[in-house]
Amino acid sequence: MKASPDSEPAGLGRRGFLRGAGLGLGSVALAQLLGPALARAARPAQESGRWTGIVNPPHHPPRVRRIIHLCMAGGPSHLESFDFKPELKRIHGQPFPSSFTDGQQLAQLQNHPLNALGPFCEFKKFGQSGLEIAEVFPHLGGVADELCVIRSMHTEQINHDPAHSFMNTGSTIKGRPSMGSWLLYGLGAETDDLPGFIVLTSAGASGQQPVSARQWSAGFLPSRFQGIQFHARGDAVHYVSNPAGVSAEAQRRAVDEIGKLNAMQAEERGDPEIETRMRQYEMAFRMQASVPELTDWSSEPDSIREMYGVKNPGDGSFASNCLLARRLAERGVRFIQLYHRAWDHHGGIATELPRSARDVDQASAALIKDLKQRGMLDDTLILWGGEFGRTPMGQGDGRDHHILAFSVWMAGGGVKGGTAWGATDELGYRAVEDVVHVNDLHATMLHLCGIDHRRLTFRHQGRDFRLTDVAGEVVQGILS
Repeated sequence: MKASPDSEPAGLGRRGFLRGAGLGLGSVALAQLLGPALARAARPAQESGRWTGIVNPPHHPPRVRRIIHLCMAGGPSHLESFDFKPELKRIHGQPFPSSFTDGQQLAQLQNHPLNALGPFCEFKKFGQSGLEIAEVFPHLGGVADELCVIRSMHTEQINHDPAHSFMNTGSTIKGRPSMGSWLLYGLGAETDDLPGFIVLTSAGASGQQPVSARQWSAGFLPSRFQGIQFHARGDAVHYVSNPAGVSAEAQRRAVDEIGKLNAMQAEERGDPEIETRMRQYEMAFRMQASVPELTDWSSEPDSIREMYGVKNPGDGSFASNCLLARRLAERGVRFIQLYHRAWDHHGGIATELPRSARDVDQASAALIKDLKQRGMLDDTLILWGGEFGRTPMGQGDGRDHHILAFSVWMAGGGVKGGTAWGATDELGYRAVEDVVHVNDLHATMLHLCGIDHRRLTFRHQGRDFRLTDVAGEVVQGILS
């Protein structure tokens, strides 16, 4: 009986033997001619773990090379940050007009009396642009002329986890790739020594909305494109050092031998995940040198630490993560995502939101200033915002989830600084002017990176998928 291909020992097939023998003899000859060191250096880019992107060259000239997403997990109130509503303040405590809410989806306020809750803080015009920002964000006010505030965002999911998924993947269906994975798949990485998509998390004193690791999943894309979470406190990567008695040379030999075994299996099976495993071994080996250098804070002057408000580098704070994000950006990481879990203010918003603002205000502004003084802001895009907004009606002394209106801001290459785009109605309930959907936001981000969102696709189960699904328009009005 003829043996099946799956039962044949790896490497014993006639074609496999000839291919393997040819490659083996060629490698020996090359090693003799160039020496071991040069032979290792002669590995092609894809063997070193570098993915150069499916959109190569870009669809159009890119404005930015990297994105830093400062995600305010929990849903910050637009009404106490970037969207001042004097009329809401005037009717504070009065019944909220039913003409706004009839037939509308509410989270926890359904069938409850709806009373207007005016903003508890004052707003101020900042910078030459006169951009109106809440006074609880004084540092961001200091960089107002760099900010492009979108006041007319809306989304489709009213609960946290699905809303995070929608903001990350552009879809209500679980299992879709995150925007960081799409960007890495499209453009590749600019570093051989670190992952191209890195995630950091921090937490405030309250409003600590949980964030699932699937928010940075690669979904149905190959797993090499998933986000890698670095630890915000202590060692960024566990077990990055060799065990006692294991030298770098021994580790290199082990990785090489494992790579050979994986290559044999990949040749036989044709499984792309085996290829991913091989690349990850190589990446892990290189990270043993790159990560300690990355987290060696001694090269950062005291003035830079003070600008960010970093007291103890690597202490798990949002400020420390922002400084680490700049260091990652310098080293070629394509997509950097910082989650700060501090914004779910169903109660006590007048005391808790200012605390959350203090957590992030100084460091967010410092990141802009630091990138600008290093000449990196022109080719970096920063996105700041949550998964949805908060209701202009009170939930006791807090605000409920709200999907019809919220604010985000962008800063960096390709966007107009000192700009407010779009508007909500007079009570901040609904986006009514130049409305921006999450799919539009994604289309604009990809556009700034040189990608036509309609052409960045991946075939899965017989269909071509994309980050913007079947929607999305570039918000041309915010582009510089």
